[in-house]
Amino acid sequence: MADRAPVALSWASISALGMRESNQDSIGDARKGGVACFVVADGAGGHTGGEVASRIAVETVIGAFVAEPAFGAAALLSCVDHANASVARDKQHASERQDMSTTLAALLIDEQAARAVWAHLGDTRIYLFRDSRLLCVSKDHSLTQQLIEAGYASTGQLRTHPQRNILYAALGAGGDTPPVVSDEIGVQPGDAFLVCTDGLWEWVVEDDMERSLRASGGPEDWLAALCATAQTHATASRKLRDNYSAYAVMLGAAR
Repeated sequence: MADRAPVALSWASISALGMRESNQDSIGDARKGGVACFVVADGAGGHTGGEVASRIAVETVIGAFVAEPAFGAAALLSCVDHANASVARDKQHASERQDMSTTLAALLIDEQAARAVWAHLGDTRIYLFRDSRLLCVSKDHSLTQQLIEAGYASTGQLRTHPQRNILYAALGAGGDTPPVVSDEIGVQPGDAFLVCTDGLWEWVVEDDMERSLRASGGPEDWLAALCATAQTHATASRKLRDNYSAYAVMLGAAR
């Protein structure tokens, strides 16, 4: 494998209430040993359960990464497995949180080797853009995604289907669906990642993501534009907007 030029990262983040009474999303990031880790989670399971599940998941992944800042699919899966066990363990000791679970999306970037890998469970997504065009996006663990794959719904219904919020896999929910871990891929200056909960992506289509990325002067501009677009669409719909959380990560040339 040919050596790749190192990359330098810049990013912006947000975690907001939307139109809910409490924020059940959690985010966290760390940078150690030339590797950066970004984590976003969206909890469920009652007023406090969702907050606790997402917080435990994010803190566990970040804690495991900081304790051993390795890059790779196996290292990332180990961090996510630790998080799954931590959420399940908390449920055993708190009867009021028996129904809690959380989505999770985690991204690792090795700046020196210019490599990235990500993992997810649920419908919190990881998008990768190259030359301001969508290169790939994680696939939701949702009933709507299953219906699309079975031919009973169209891809255009991912954001509008009445059963869109029904998930078949999440951390702490039990079941036999493992986290999806991507291949380790090469990245380059000009690439950008968006890691976000459904409170953002369900209100911003991919064309808007690309357009705002091309027009942005950096991750703060891009994320602000995404949030503004989402708010405009949510306001026009008159629907209750969920919590929304995201990392906008841009890759530049290392100096």
